Amino acid sequence: MTNLARLALALLLLSPMQPVLAQAPLPLLDIPTLQGLSPQTRAATERFLRHNLPRALALGPNNAQGWSSRPQGSLEEAERAALTSCQQQSGGQPCQIVARDLEVVMPGRAWRPSAPPADARIASWNHETIADRRFLWWGPQAAAGVIVFAHGVVGNNIDSRGGQPPVWMRWFNNARYDVWRFDRHPNQDETQRAASWLRADLAELRRRGYRRIIVAGWSRGGWNALMMLNEPGLADVAIAMAPAIERGGFGSPGHLRQLDDLRQIVDTAAAPRTRVAVVHFRDDPYDADPARRAAIVQRLRDRVGALLVLDGPENLPGHDAGWSRAFSDRYGACLLSFATAATPRARC
Repeated sequence: MTNLARLALALLLLSPMQPVLAQAPLPLLDIPTLQGLSPQTRAATERFLRHNLPRALALGPNNAQGWSSRPQGSLEEAERAALTSCQQQSGGQPCQIVARDLEVVMPGRAWRPSAPPADARIASWNHETIADRRFLWWGPQAAAGVIVFAHGVVGNNIDSRGGQPPVWMRWFNNARYDVWRFDRHPNQDETQRAASWLRADLAELRRRGYRRIIVAGWSRGGWNALMMLNEPGLADVAIAMAPAIERGGFGSPGHLRQLDDLRQIVDTAAAPRTRVAVVHFRDDPYDADPARRAAIVQRLRDRVGALLVLDGPENLPGHDAGWSRAFSDRYGACLLSFATAATPRARC
């Protein structure tokens, strides 16, 4: 028997609960429950499941494991990195890829998730809200809810449509939330127009049967998420990551206009049951006056169901910090708990 054959047999025998696992709705998420995995290997596989695609997981003898997530690379690169890491732990003994992207390729346990149906989209000429195929699909009836991510405005005529949502949203997806993107054509992506599209699309998702609606966004997308608060019942949760509409230094027209617009969002908020999380980062050039902005945001506390503010978390500087693995590892579970627990968390 070759070494690879022995490894395949070992993986098959790793858990005597194979029939139960095979019947599980989503075997991908059951990989960490395999009997025989050490606590360290179990923790590593759980972390693998919380990272973006392309990604690969390898297992080997003596609880050796390796995984890689390469959002800017290829699946082949992720597989090579996962195997290399696993074989370093196994002392050079062969390892085998057991999961790639959303699929299980473990011998005897192969599984592929259902893809979103063709009608899992809401579209106009200049925008679409669409289920992201890089995330597990649950469907309106089986899902705990839906989380809609609105991208930012990177620059003039730069098209951000189709980009993979940030890694922290895997916490929600693995907790049975479908992930949809709110994509806009860059030439038509004006703040008020986008807010109008988003309001209509959230109402449509509710009509389609989603029990819980979460709207999230980064930068201008986060600003649009906060704009949803002027209509009660539109969203159950709003998560705004570094919300902003214009760059500007202290006292500049852009700076003053942004603070005035934020006050208007707060003063017109009428969502007494909606939970709101706002995240700002240190050294964000779009945030010209952090103290004044923070004071305005705190006024939401009396106008919404619950408010969670993460203001300047340590070692996470800059406008893009919410996209990092470090942010997801540190705050993903907290955001999920705030959004979904019976009693929302007051702090992280």
